[in-house]
Amino acid sequence: MIQQAIDFRDESDATFALLGQLDDGDWARKTQFKQWTINDIVAHLHLGNYMADLSLNDEPAFAALMRKLATPAKPGTSRLASTHAWLEGVRNRDLLHRWREFYCEMAARFAEADPKRRVKWVGPDMSVLSSITARLMETWAHSQAIYDLLGMERGDTERIKNVAVIGINTFGWTFANRKLPVPAERPYVCLAAQSGATWEWGQPSESNLIAGSAVEFCQVVTQVRNIADTKLRVIGETATSWMSIAQCFAGPPENPPPPGSRFRQG
Repeated sequence: MIQQAIDFRDESDATFALLGQLDDGDWARKTQFKQWTINDIVAHLHLGNYMADLSLNDEPAFAALMRKLATPAKPGTSRLASTHAWLEGVRNRDLLHRWREFYCEMAARFAEADPKRRVKWVGPDMSVLSSITARLMETWAHSQAIYDLLGMERGDTERIKNVAVIGINTFGWTFANRKLPVPAERPYVCLAAQSGATWEWGQPSESNLIAGSAVEFCQVVTQVRNIADTKLRVIGETATSWMSIAQCFAGPPENPPPPGSRFRQG
């Protein structure tokens, strides 16, 4: 049993409970994430889940869908528009329930899979364990834009450690993805979880250090907050450089949001 698959389902359930409170008009409201609507975010999450499930169960179908998304019928179509076209216009509460039905079934399949098996993805191949953990991370990160739009503070649980681990594990990749030299010495990371637990990585150091809220660290590595909008203590050239470009998700380099551009509204 892969615990991260259960964590993914539980994180998705928390977002489902939040979305279940929405009126029909709320689904078209724009968030601070690239001006995406709530519909856009849920559509994106659903397609990502569907692709990850295909990579686990039907690699040829995964490759075919990747080709289709890469070559839309109408040139110049955005990836987001292609996502909605793939959904054939399903939106609002119909989309909500389609997303939930699928992620519940998907979580059960991943829970029973071999965690070490390699599967395809839009970037490098990854393990089954990494694949489902990445889906949890994406769900958590994109949900932040919805919490912010609704002016609500999320009550995070120990599940967030999965996101922190991805952030730690992508330290080197963050630099390599930008064709920058990977620093030889990783920073010491010391995070305070909401439960009161302390999570640590690396050798204790006061000259190469990132310390503070686990939630804020996860917000920075997923690029839902700029480091300037957190209370994280960042000391040293390597730690400062990392936090200025941290990116724990696949794809080409993306810059963090500008300071002050993403926050809890209301």
